Amino acid sequence: MLPINVEAIRLLLHLLAASIWVGGQLVLGGLIPALKPAGPEHIRAVARRFQLLAWPSFAVLLITGVWNLLAVDPANQSSAWMMTLMVKLGLVAVSGSAAAIHVLVFGPAVRRATSPELRKRAAAASGVCEMLSVLCALGAMLLGVLLVG
Repeated sequence: MLPINVEAIRLLLHLLAASIWVGGQLVLGGLIPALKPAGPEHIRAVARRFQLLAWPSFAVLLITGVWNLLAVDPANQSSAWMMTLMVKLGLVAVSGSAAAIHVLVFGPAVRRATSPELRKRAAAASGVCEMLSVLCALGAMLLGVLLVG
């Protein structure tokens, strides 16, 4: 049996956090349409519970990502590897930023909208941010696989 060492623990934490961040967003995307008939308060309750897991997971991703980088000697990496890393880091930044805008800007805008038209626009913008977050997170996951491979 292979030994369980610090590197294995580091990668496990990174993969677990990525699973929660990305998988949770995908699951939530599937649940929201089913919750709509129950009303917005149910959607908000589920979203709030998800955020209790999602944001700490994103923080763990950032911490273990830096830890992963410290374990690599950049001088031993190809320019293609470095470019892949830079694109991955950009995708992570966009994923986190888009999710934060979704939660902090457009979520409240939907709740305080004074007309159905404003609510519809805010909800559409919120959905675009969340979709961007999910797609960038999936892209970052793919590039992470390439970097390890």
